[in-house]
Amino acid sequence: MDNSGKKIAVVTGAGSGIGRSVAVALAAAGWSLALAGRRPEPLRATAEAAGAAAAEAVGEAAGQAVGAAEVLCVPADVSSPDDVAALYAAVRERFGRLDLLFNNAGTFGPGGVPVEDLGYEDWRQVVDVNLTGAFLCAQGAFRLMKEQDPQGGRIINNGSISAHVPRPNSIAYTATKHAVTGLTKSLSLDGRRYRIACGQIDIGNAATDMTERMQSGILQANGQLAVEPVMDAGDVARTVVHMAGLPLEANVQFATVMATAMPYIGRG
Repeated sequence: MDNSGKKIAVVTGAGSGIGRSVAVALAAAGWSLALAGRRPEPLRATAEAAGAAAAEAVGEAAGQAVGAAEVLCVPADVSSPDDVAALYAAVRERFGRLDLLFNNAGTFGPGGVPVEDLGYEDWRQVVDVNLTGAFLCAQGAFRLMKEQDPQGGRIINNGSISAHVPRPNSIAYTATKHAVTGLTKSLSLDGRRYRIACGQIDIGNAATDMTERMQSGILQANGQLAVEPVMDAGDVARTVVHMAGLPLEANVQFATVMATAMPYIGRG
């Protein structure tokens, strides 16, 4: 199996938002991709956008040894062990190795629900996707990176500003994103002997469908609603591409990329 020296990346939650932006940016940078998400149609749309970005990059790099990205779409629910196993089996069969996992799939869960009213099933869904799903995908990547030759690779977990500070009425999302930080640290430690680097990107107010409510008013700690600034998701994607492009001897352990004026530092 010959990929002409191309780097191979898995992007979860690739059908929209940050996942789509990162997939497109990686394709433009010459990566081949396995795109994972629950719905086939959005994955295909991301694949088309990634292919167009790769083709444009090839055109801009006339005369250089650059080829269009190869893109594999794998519908998968990251909270399902069987789906995740099938994802990595497809990656192994198609590409033979893995250089990067962008561990991105996640859900906010029901918004604005006070802790005392949050249903068990709602709590469980957020934990299943944001924490168990992140673990299962990282475990699958770790196994493949450990076994392949040459050994090693990189995992980038999508944390959140909520891995540092909560919003009101966000206990499930905040708890899981704090847990992702522990996942990142453990993977970093356990991966050292296998040349597996693990870092985390904590994102604040990137403009996606999931954060649309930021621009219409969102609950603040003082009980008031306020419109919050957002940034382009492409700014996140460029940061992930930078992290992914480092040699395995270097690692961005934690990076925070946020809308400059969002209420995070100080009193907002």
